[in-house]
Amino acid sequence: MTTHHPTTRRLVYGHATHHDCLAFADADTATEEGAEIRALAAARTWGEARQVQMTHLDNPAGPECYEPEDYADDEPFDITEVGAVVEGYWPPMVTTRAFDVLPEDLQDQYGKVVSTVHNGEYLEIPLDREGELVVELRESGYEVTRDDDLINLLDGSNLGSLAE
Repeated sequence: MTTHHPTTRRLVYGHATHHDCLAFADADTATEEGAEIRALAAARTWGEARQVQMTHLDNPAGPECYEPEDYADDEPFDITEVGAVVEGYWPPMVTTRAFDVLPEDLQDQYGKVVSTVHNGEYLEIPLDREGELVVELRESGYEVTRDDDLINLLDGSNLGSLAE
């Protein structure tokens, strides 16, 4: 059993619709990560997609995933057709982040570890525990903000509609 130690004191959380539970992320990087996802979703061609700068996430359209000769720079790009997105590996499940950002005692108290077939484990925190958990986090010195849109963006929800 690995011990996870929280890396941040500022958290953003919300209702992750894909798993219908609460998800938590590092508020210091979440907005930038969301912008990276949006930028890639907005790319119109493979050339544009390859140029998207990623600081926090891997670019699933980048050279480590596709050879430039697979898709010419001027070929139309659709994020929903990228292999890692289709297979559900990108962006990584937002519900796994609780392992890194929540104190372990609160993970144990409020969450349940759930295994998925392809993407490993995530922490399922029931929506009805939100009030208690947020109070405990704040009492422990965490700054906690709710942003459902950001959490679902980080989870890759509605990537296709971002490209519209």
